[in-house]
Amino acid sequence: MSTPIVELKAVGKHFRAADGSARSVLEGVDFTLREGEIVALLGQSGSGKSTMLRIMAGLIQADAGQVLYRGMPLYGTARGIRMVFQSFALFPWLTVQKNVELGLEAQGMAPEERARRAEKVIDLIGLSGFEGALPRELSGGMRQRVGIARALVMEPEVLLMDEAFSALDVLTGERLREEILDLWQSGQIPTKAILVVSHNIEEAVMMADRVLIFASDPGRVRAELPISLPQPRKAESAEVRQLIDKVYELMTASAGKRGGLISEKEVKLALGDRLPQADIAHMEGILQLLVAEPFHGRADLPKLAEETELTDAELLEVLNALILLGFAYLTNGDILLTELGGRYVKAGNTERQEMFGKQLLEHVPLIAYICHGLQQDKSGDLPEDLFLKLLRFTLSEEEAERALRVAIEWGRYGDLFEYNFNTGVIQLPEEDEQDEV
Repeated sequence: MSTPIVELKAVGKHFRAADGSARSVLEGVDFTLREGEIVALLGQSGSGKSTMLRIMAGLIQADAGQVLYRGMPLYGTARGIRMVFQSFALFPWLTVQKNVELGLEAQGMAPEERARRAEKVIDLIGLSGFEGALPRELSGGMRQRVGIARALVMEPEVLLMDEAFSALDVLTGERLREEILDLWQSGQIPTKAILVVSHNIEEAVMMADRVLIFASDPGRVRAELPISLPQPRKAESAEVRQLIDKVYELMTASAGKRGGLISEKEVKLALGDRLPQADIAHMEGILQLLVAEPFHGRADLPKLAEETELTDAELLEVLNALILLGFAYLTNGDILLTELGGRYVKAGNTERQEMFGKQLLEHVPLIAYICHGLQQDKSGDLPEDLFLKLLRFTLSEEEAERALRVAIEWGRYGDLFEYNFNTGVIQLPEEDEQDEV
């Protein structure tokens, strides 16, 4: 086997919850990145993938376990490891040239040498002629090229890419991905290993020599799929489509709390659990697709993904919501419509709302808790902060906000409560006035 560059051994990371307790984000992560390979890491949002990359880059410290770089413990950042972020992370007041030179300047390199190095990488990454441009004058794809150039100019052994293509439109992302692969395969960059965090299953299969499936709550490597197909790969080839099917199968082979789809035995959530990030329109759109041709109530997940305009991550969130609410279930890597889901599709708007509200009360403890609190309060309304404080005991600030936003959207649609966007108050719906007989 090729030489290990970065090794994670039983790595753990936790953050403090609102009650002072430790909330585990990563636990027992074992991973080795070797010379000559591209590895893709897939998993749900909030599963700790980005935290793992930041630990590998030395940007944050692990709380447990060991991180080795070239066999030596890693303390702080390593010169041989560089990271590309989803958000571009450029300094808006600096030109392309100055943004790319920044790391070299921080190392104390002479102006002439850093200018030469930056110009070479700028040309390599396809930005010649834009050296004097500011980030606001560039498209999203060009800004990401600057972010990649800024990493490559440091001549890293290891390149960590944290959803580097996800903020771009599909065609721009594909083109940039192919160009990075070309640079890698032609040896025009000195990088010896690449780790890509992605939500895009096809992207992972097209790029990687290994695909890792990350579990969540807490985050850790749950499954691995080696890929031996030679490069370049064709997305429409039977071999690639089979691998995509296999990745879907691996991602749905475990319960939702562990990083895949929710199983029939685990549709019940606890009060402070993360809710699937799915909006009503997408949920109803998927149900409509399932009931119609060519699926007739049962769909192979890759084929269903092709029929939607959702990303893989968005689709899995929607499917988790449908399973949670009893409108669909999972078997052998396929999603099937339940009898209730079939009735829901055929129902009118009012009946749909009633069915939706009933399922929420049965399967989503947070929404049932909100409704109970409203009914017990004499005024019939409560501030959202009350529920956010509760959620912060088990979820991070960001996750608590997301969970409550989803609960409010679902609860409003199910006609269980109303929400005042100006005051942040949740209240019982006003009863329809009945005409006196």
